[in-house]
Formats: sequence, C-alpha cells, structure tokens
Amino acid sequence: MAPLQHRVRPSASRGRAADAPGQEDDGQGSTVVGRLEAILASFDGCDHALALSEISQRVGLPKSTVHRLANQMCAVGWLEKNSGGYRVGLKLLELGSVALQRTGLREVAFKHIHSLAVRTGLAVHLAILDRGEVVYLDRIAMTRFALPTRVGGRQPAYCTAVGKAMLAFEDQASQASALANVVRRTEFTITEPRVMHATLESVRRTGVAYDREEAYLGLGCVAAPIRSRGRTVGAVSATGPVARTRANSLVGEVRDTALAIGSGQLATLSRPPAPVTCASPGRPRSR
Repeated sequence: MAPLQHRVRPSASRGRAADAPGQEDDGQGSTVVGRLEAILASFDGCDHALALSEISQRVGLPKSTVHRLANQMCAVGWLEKNSGGYRVGLKLLELGSVALQRTGLREVAFKHIHSLAVRTGLAVHLAILDRGEVVYLDRIAMTRFALPTRVGGRQPAYCTAVGKAMLAFEDQASQASALANVVRRTEFTITEPRVMHATLESVRRTGVAYDREEAYLGLGCVAAPIRSRGRTVGAVSATGPVARTRANSLVGEVRDTALAIGSGQLATLSRPPAPVTCASPGRPRSR
C-alpha cells in the first residue's frame, strides 16, 4: 500500500513571527497539529522503521523540523526511535484500542465474522465509515494470500465493497463528499458518476455490494451493510482471489452474517459499555 503523501503549502507571508499561535518557525505556514498528523500518516502501511530523511520526503518538511517534532513525539510515546529510524509507538496502540472499543460493534461481531471466515475459508473484514473512508475494525484471515488491509487501516469507500455497502445508505451530501475525488485504482475502478449511483442503488435494493478488482488487482470482495435500529452502523465482507468470490452461496453467507450482527447489536449496545483499560489493549477474548 502506498504511503499517504502530505505536502505542506508554503506560507503566503514568510515574515510572520515564529511564535505566532499554531505556527512553526520555518516559514511553512502549517499548524503544528497538521504537521504531527502528517508525520504519523507517513507511517501508513509501513511495518518498518523510517529514517529521518524518508519521513522528511514523505511529508515535504525540512529534516530539521521533522527531527524536532519526531523527538517530541518520542518523548510522549507516539513514536519510538531505534537504530533504523523512527516507528509508531505503543502509546498510539493504547489509544487506538480505546477507539476500536468505542462502538461496541467489534465485540458483538466477533463470533459471527469468525464463523464466516471458517465457513468460507476467506478473509473477513468488519468496517465502519468515517468521512468517506473505510476504517477496518477487525480482520480474520483464513487464507494464505497476502492482504493489503490491516486493523485500524483505511481505504477509500468508493472502491471497496464494504465502503459501497455503507455509502449506499448515507445521505446525498455524505455521498457527494465521498465521491468528490475518485481516483482510478485499477482498470476496474468505477469512476463514472452515473455508474456509481446505479451501483449504490443496487446495494440499497439487494443488500449486497461487490468489489471486483476495483481496489487491488486479483482480489474480489462481497459485502453487506450492518443495519441496526434503522441505520447503517458498519459492514462485513468476505475477501479473496476474485475467482473465489463469485460463488452465489457467498452472497447469502455474507448477508446473513450482517443480519446476525445487527440483531445482536440491538440488545448489546442498550447496556452500559464496559470500562476500558488502556494499559491492556487488544481483543477482550481469545481466538
């Protein structure tokens, strides 16, 4: 998965005081928070340490600025430094665990998505929609093929089955925002607005969405929205080599799993959430 590119726009006024609120002293005109976010985003899809020069190139900031901010982030545990450079710190894992447990959906869905993965022999994803992007809450892989997804990772909604399964039930403004900057990921990515709107209408009618090599060549996906109390709270999908995701039986399996999760959520989320302990992130039950 290619890293996100965060470019900082040059300041319109290089004479601005260095201590202006929210501004750094190298004249780039970007907020401190924006720079911290860009540095963290440079690690997206990266499972190894990044050298200072690599981070600098990815975010478009001077090495001196990156060095100063990265060291500050190390001090609070957001990053860690070793001989190979910088990597994401465990503090973010703790915070991410809190976010994953916030909805309660992951706990309710686990037994259902695990069962679906066992029955189909495919990779099963649980996802929610956030500002036009899919966020993966869980992933259970029963296959040996490599997957470009990870728990906590993001993908554009328009080219994923789980994304389309949720977008179909969003309001027009949310759909327009999610489809405003459609980029062709593969030769099969849907980029024509009329085709996309027809696709979303089909999802609303049938309760199932497809990704036929639209995000990654060779991979297919079948997804269904998780509906609870009249709204869409997430989606579940089965992913594998495109030839293995064309079976008609898979559609029923995925749709039934989404219905089961939605029914379970009605009862579970009506109870007060269990307290979250940040010191022990991870799944509350064993696999």
